[in-house]
Amino acid sequence: MASHATRDTGVDRAFNITNYLILFLFLASVAYPLIYVLSASISSPQAVINGEMWLWPVDITWEGYRAVFNNPRIVTGFQNSLFYTVAGTFVSVVLTILAAYPLSRKDLAGKNVIMFLFLFTMLFGGGIIPTYLTVRETGLLDTRLALIIPTALSVWNMIITRTFFQVTIPDELLEAAQLDGSSDFRFLWDNVIPLSGPIIAVNALFYAVAQWNTYFNALIYLTDQDLFPLQLVLREILVQNQINFDQMTDVTEMMRRQDLRDLLKYSLIVVASVPVLIIYPFVQKHFVRGVMIGSLKG
Repeated sequence: MASHATRDTGVDRAFNITNYLILFLFLASVAYPLIYVLSASISSPQAVINGEMWLWPVDITWEGYRAVFNNPRIVTGFQNSLFYTVAGTFVSVVLTILAAYPLSRKDLAGKNVIMFLFLFTMLFGGGIIPTYLTVRETGLLDTRLALIIPTALSVWNMIITRTFFQVTIPDELLEAAQLDGSSDFRFLWDNVIPLSGPIIAVNALFYAVAQWNTYFNALIYLTDQDLFPLQLVLREILVQNQINFDQMTDVTEMMRRQDLRDLLKYSLIVVASVPVLIIYPFVQKHFVRGVMIGSLKG
């Protein structure tokens, strides 16, 4: 018996060591690019280009961040992204709750037909051109609403939220509220929403990250640079390599500008990533519970 217990302990130890090793490798593969970009954003461009900087900063400089916050387009893009994220997340969460709660009720007439129409949009879509024509005909082109209204509701998030309501909100609570004369909207505001903190946090995180990272809709629907989100400015810098510097005739100064351009790329990536990294710890404790409960049954 003792040898059997020892053999089991050895197998368990080997299993745990293997798990820890795999998790460490996964952590390293995720953490290294983040640390590298952060270090490159405050390192000398020559050290980055020459391969002298591979993990920790070399010849620390804040020139890139000064250039970021002194560039009016970047500052405007950052402000626009904050607005799109806050306003878009609020609108999306409200619409998701208003769509999910009625569909979670057993007494909603025709809810199967309504649910089918929602699911249909997940399988079939008109495509970019019909969507663009719709946005144009509704007068949303070159407006802030163009980045909020067309993507205001995610059917997938709505389904998870509906399931959360079905699992979490008991029928007895609704019956008791109805006996007290509570209306449906009153019940939603006083009972459902206070009990739905986890799923609201999950929806807010999903929508906020999606809004913050969006650039394709802005690329299609916006031509006014004053409305561009930060991600579109970032795209121009990283993909198209467009930074408006004055025409230079001094070769040394041109090389310095090129180094600043390379440094600015890393600095801008860090600035664009920080808001999401700040938000996540505050909703992480609700994230797993909200998703797990929302996916228990269909």
